[in-house]
Amino acid sequence: MRRWIALILLVGAAGLLCWVPRSSSEESSGGFTDYQVISHAMGGIQEHAYTNSYEAFIANYEKGNHVFEVDLLLTEDGKLVARHEWTQHMTQLLEQEDKLPKERQAARLSYEEFKESKILGAYDPLSWSDIMDLMERYPDIYIVTDTKEQEPEDMKRELEMLVHAAKERNPELLERVVPQIYNQPMLKTVQDIYSFPSLIYTLYASKDTDEEVIDFVGKHEIDAVTIPEQRVTRAFVSKLKKAGAAAYVNTINKASDVSKLKRMGVTGVYSDFLTEKDVESTSWLYAFGK
Repeated sequence: MRRWIALILLVGAAGLLCWVPRSSSEESSGGFTDYQVISHAMGGIQEHAYTNSYEAFIANYEKGNHVFEVDLLLTEDGKLVARHEWTQHMTQLLEQEDKLPKERQAARLSYEEFKESKILGAYDPLSWSDIMDLMERYPDIYIVTDTKEQEPEDMKRELEMLVHAAKERNPELLERVVPQIYNQPMLKTVQDIYSFPSLIYTLYASKDTDEEVIDFVGKHEIDAVTIPEQRVTRAFVSKLKKAGAAAYVNTINKASDVSKLKRMGVTGVYSDFLTEKDVESTSWLYAFGK
């Protein structure tokens, strides 16, 4: 009996020795890819997603997350703010109907209207200036941009405004801004505006085949590729890593799904509600092949 107990303890110890968290492994890059969770739209709060709010950021930072994706749009008067879309559906989702007249609920808001419309009756909406305040206050965070303007010129204008404002405030902030690009030509557009140290190629709107993505990543300095869950394969993820890119999957809110994806080799996930600790806990299952 004692021999069996000793054997079980030995196997358990061996498993722990074989598992090393990414942040302390030799793969550590010292950048955003050291983290396994990207908080989607600043992360969820009180079971609500898509708020892009100050309080959502604080809640998820305090839970241990360090990488935050934010949706960016232009207001009616040309200010850069954190909002997923200008639609009545989003106004209803954020419970702002009582803050806005009916004719403005599906409209592109002015900056004043945007800032005065509390989210879910309690949470503060964020402008790009507010986000830079957070970056200065929390020097260990990264901001992943999701520029939501549909027209290429408007998307370019968003990035130009973002870079100009950061250069005026503190150019070092741009070292922790990670733009997402949505197609191959957008890479040159971004690089012409500013040479960001890190970039993500996110595939939700891309028509590229897996091989085209791998070839593109191999030819350019793309730090990560974000893959829709239904498109993930072990072969695709393996080839991306060989080409030099980390693989993230969006948007995942179940720890059990993370465990499955990690077995396929992914680096991490975008999530509304999962934390770094949640994802680390799946490593126990991952280490023993569960």
